[in-house]
Amino acid sequence: MPGEAVTLQLGHYSGCVGAHWWGLQAAALRGPAEPAELRAAALLRLGRGPGGAETPTPRLVALELKGGVGALGPDGAGAEPPVTWDGAVADYRERGPAGGCASRDTGSRRGDAAGDGTGNAGAAEPGAAPVGAQDPPSLRLWSDYLNVHLHPKSVYVIRQYLHDGDCGCLEAFGQGESLLQDPACVEELEDRLHFYVEECDYLQGFQVLCDLHNGFSGVGAKVTELLHDEYSRKGILTWGLTPVLSTVGDPQNTFYRLMNTALGIAHLSRHSSLFCPLSLSGSLGIKPEAPVTFPYIKYNASLNYHSSSILAAALDTFTAPYRLCSSQGSMLHFADSLTFSGRKVVAAWAALPFPALSGSSLPDILSAHQDVPWKLLSSWKEQKVSCCFAQSVVLRGICQEKATSCLGQPRSPLHSCESPEQVLQQYLHTQFPGAFSTSHVLQQPCHTRPPFPQFFSPLLTRRGFLLDKAQGFSSAGVESIPVLAALQSSPILHWLLSGLCRELRAPNVRRWSSFFTAGVEQDDFQEALEEIKTLAQCYETGFGADGSEDEADSD
Repeated sequence: MPGEAVTLQLGHYSGCVGAHWWGLQAAALRGPAEPAELRAAALLRLGRGPGGAETPTPRLVALELKGGVGALGPDGAGAEPPVTWDGAVADYRERGPAGGCASRDTGSRRGDAAGDGTGNAGAAEPGAAPVGAQDPPSLRLWSDYLNVHLHPKSVYVIRQYLHDGDCGCLEAFGQGESLLQDPACVEELEDRLHFYVEECDYLQGFQVLCDLHNGFSGVGAKVTELLHDEYSRKGILTWGLTPVLSTVGDPQNTFYRLMNTALGIAHLSRHSSLFCPLSLSGSLGIKPEAPVTFPYIKYNASLNYHSSSILAAALDTFTAPYRLCSSQGSMLHFADSLTFSGRKVVAAWAALPFPALSGSSLPDILSAHQDVPWKLLSSWKEQKVSCCFAQSVVLRGICQEKATSCLGQPRSPLHSCESPEQVLQQYLHTQFPGAFSTSHVLQQPCHTRPPFPQFFSPLLTRRGFLLDKAQGFSSAGVESIPVLAALQSSPILHWLLSGLCRELRAPNVRRWSSFFTAGVEQDDFQEALEEIKTLAQCYETGFGADGSEDEADSD
């Protein structure tokens, strides 16, 4: 087996995506007792809580600011009861809080760390309404919809900065970098990492979810550098996350966001095996664009609770290859298959839900889509892409027994394939001729019961398939959906990266000299831009569009 992964969540929006992702893991464990396709033990560990109950918990280190944790219970419990577990059992008794760094907050002190100052944990009351039944605007913090238990080693509160407020926020890349230059805080982080790493039978690597738009991009730069130096033979897959931000804002905040993003991409891709920006924003540039839309989801883009759930469902799908029970490939192999020739950055795509009529065969479903019906989730305005260098594609939730059914003469090359995997591979070969494609077809869907938002179209069945006409929802809502998701090394990244550099030309940057008082030198910033330009050149194809951009870049 490829082994276990340790996950890091750096920043509040990363916590939002993470909360939904862990909820999806819990929902999968509560699902039907059919043979599991994904190894829960790749992401989760089993320990015994203070009461002695065996409980699966994320193998997680989450960095958050003061006031951003909310009312987690003393054992990090969510609203849902513990789920059953089919992995190995180990007894890791919780240790009491230890002294040290001023920002250290573990175990029973986490209620106080949330900023209420009382030491009361604020655990969910028995019989309280389930999280998914609450009014979504009340779900402000990721802990409000976290429904799994967390280990006391998981949450690390940075008390030097506030999560929310007019001042004292972690705004700039340099501020984040300086946090991880404090030896006491580095020691605290390493202690938490070592706790999880040392209990692994075989560590395959690290998943880093990192806010890209604020000072946590600087935190992520130092964290990935630490991981790269200490675990050089392990995979480091980094996801740069940005929420959908208001189109009306302070010009200084807009430019700070842009510079944080550029520095984050340069540093995170430098020290990671693979880096992928993820956002439902139509653009991370200066000019605002409408958020990404999905035909069968009506979501409120301004709610982190909504947007992060969509990214979590995509993340859970395209990370499947190194979590498969049947796979021998590790995170490092997964990254190597996509990042050859210096292309360390990949773009993400997803169809949520994948549009399919119930009872249709997979060849019929795919034949109905002349273009792949997915949306770009990598932060810049979408363009039609008809080629890529390499891709990893996962399709889940289409019933296996209907995957290749065809009576009589095959109607298309897809109908003549012998397995679902061959059907998908043939479809990808037609859509992206010449690309190096790996693909997986999973029977297990993406489970979408609360706390996952119920923002689906009435044209969907409870299992997420399309109806001929809208019907009223049952009380259960949409319980699962089929998903198609992919990571691509694509020429679109040339446009994405070079466009970012053009918006950060020297005259624009000099207007915001206050950014550099936070610890980043202007020479270091220009070096990061040169690094991004070099990355962009790796995705050139030699066709006309690239040439026009090169000319614009040299103006």
